[in-house]
Amino acid sequence: MAQLPDRRDVVRALLADRGDLLVIAGLGASAWDITAIGDHPRNLPLWGGMGGAAMMGLGLALAQPSQKVLVITGDGEMLMGIGAVATIAVQKPANLSVVVLDNEHYSETGGQETATKHGVDLAAMARGAGIAETRTLRDLAEVPALRDRVHAGGGPLFAVVKIAVGNLPLVLPPRDGAILQARFREAVLGPAAHHQL
Repeated sequence: MAQLPDRRDVVRALLADRGDLLVIAGLGASAWDITAIGDHPRNLPLWGGMGGAAMMGLGLALAQPSQKVLVITGDGEMLMGIGAVATIAVQKPANLSVVVLDNEHYSETGGQETATKHGVDLAAMARGAGIAETRTLRDLAEVPALRDRVHAGGGPLFAVVKIAVGNLPLVLPPRDGAILQARFREAVLGPAAHHQL
């Protein structure tokens, strides 16, 4: 079996030439990954609220239908918030993509195996919920086409990228949630955003 890709290589390929893409990153390694590629005001890395990344992405996509929204999260975080796929399927936001980096382990808490290690198929769960476009990737060479699909819209899109197990050096985003929220809001709504209620 071929070597699975490194998570940071996957994220680097997903965020290449990102333009105005809005990115929500799930708790833990996904937040470190988007920051390692480059801290950006249109990134919203989650420091808490495990299981909430896909729902935050859905809310953002519905509130900003003219902007593409990408959620990058892990298998553990997505398993905790799996009910989100049902709501995403019903709402059908064309501008939302969810990409799950699946190493089949809870990397942040000691490497315990997740349910995906034992055959749980997140893409099949999303498809069963009613998300028409789902896929599972195992090769870095497949990621540029996924990136293009994210930018094309016409979603929702749900993709699982199987990645190699292993922790990488932490590259932490700003820790202050108020700062992250304020700069993200300004990036989305413009400089006058801080004056709006």
